Amino acid sequence: MSCHFKKDGQNPIHLFANAYCFVLLMNHSIELACRVFKANKGILRTKEALKAGIHRRTFYAMRQAGLIVCISRGFYRLANLPPLQNPDLATVAKRIPQGVVCLVSALSFHGLTTQIPHEISIAIPRSAWFPHLDYPPLKIHRFDKASLKSGVETHAIDGIDVRVYSPEKTLADCFKFRNKIGMPVFLEALRTYRHRNKPNFDKVLEYARICRVERLIKPHLETIL
Repeated sequence: MSCHFKKDGQNPIHLFANAYCFVLLMNHSIELACRVFKANKGILRTKEALKAGIHRRTFYAMRQAGLIVCISRGFYRLANLPPLQNPDLATVAKRIPQGVVCLVSALSFHGLTTQIPHEISIAIPRSAWFPHLDYPPLKIHRFDKASLKSGVETHAIDGIDVRVYSPEKTLADCFKFRNKIGMPVFLEALRTYRHRNKPNFDKVLEYARICRVERLIKPHLETIL
């Protein structure tokens, strides 16, 4: 880019040249900024964008022009990308990367419940800090280390890696938290899972053992079989 701004503001030709150069520089900056966004799957936090080299003026110009849109406080996405299929899960995965979608939210993701979650249930380490989101609403559950790491699957949702517990781990978790989510929710999910292709009840028992509810869940598995 070879444009150089003139200080002489009295000459109309210089004014035009300065304005033209400014537009060229801004367009070039926006083009580079869009590449940075695309390299990050189209979504960046404000501080991530600035740290990646996007000038604050360029960032604000993109926002003003509608080239990026806010999907959650401090998170922006390129506006020309296809609409998000599940913006809530994508947003939470970006905001809380150490979290895992669990319980009723995981049941819903796997199609094991007729319940419609009004908040996203997330499992995090017992001592972990988590940000307070304006949206979507969250329900935080603190898992011990063994339970937190067991049965985690990674699914690409709207180009974002989202960590979700497997169906089998989710069943064990839902039984453990049956007093909070309701026993009927667990039983409905268990019946639905039973009709899945190749259900693995041994795996459910394995996770129930990790969750320390193996003895209690066994009668329900034996009944369903």
